[in-house]
Amino acid sequence: MNRLAVFDCDGTLVDGQADVCWAMRRAFERAKLAPPPDNAVRHLVGLSLPVAMRQLAPDLDEEQRRALVEFYKSSYRARREEGLLDEPLYDGIADLLRALHSEGWSLAVATGKSDRGLLACLAAHDIADLFVSLQTADRHPSKPHPAMLEAALFEAAAQPDEAVMIGDTVFDVDMARAAGVASVGVAWGYHPADELRQAGAIHVAGTIGELARTLREWA
Repeated sequence: MNRLAVFDCDGTLVDGQADVCWAMRRAFERAKLAPPPDNAVRHLVGLSLPVAMRQLAPDLDEEQRRALVEFYKSSYRARREEGLLDEPLYDGIADLLRALHSEGWSLAVATGKSDRGLLACLAAHDIADLFVSLQTADRHPSKPHPAMLEAALFEAAAQPDEAVMIGDTVFDVDMARAAGVASVGVAWGYHPADELRQAGAIHVAGTIGELARTLREWA
């Protein structure tokens, strides 16, 4: 049986909330607008930027929100180019990915990051070669639309019942349900465990070890 584990990135593989919140504050400041609270920004991590901006700034017109998106992207990119970006892997994630890969799992990523951002993040941690499929908001509708998961299934030659989505937000769980894929939540990210359970996650792991056991039992 083919086994495909599809991981979200921010809040699941890496902890990049400080940079996300900084870039969002900077984008609003550049637009001469009051920045949203960091908690509001963290709760929307995982959505594509245009969708997140519509929720953070519902009173702006589309042109103004497009400008905010570009301000965010350029601020985030400049932070990376200056060597200030800090996206650490959660402790134990690299070992888990390598262990699953050695056991014959196919691994993929489905994220609201851009292609550029995801590739830079994975390369920085020397884990890019572990994945057979990388799906981003550059080429798909925002979560919870199932397009990213459907593309990962296709590229990994897996059926929905052979795959599991691992993520920290309700957007990940809803995307999995829309694609007919099981989902496992992680409690170290941006949405509370109760929200993930209520959305339909088959389990919410509190530690990397618990996540590893859950995936192996599911398989």
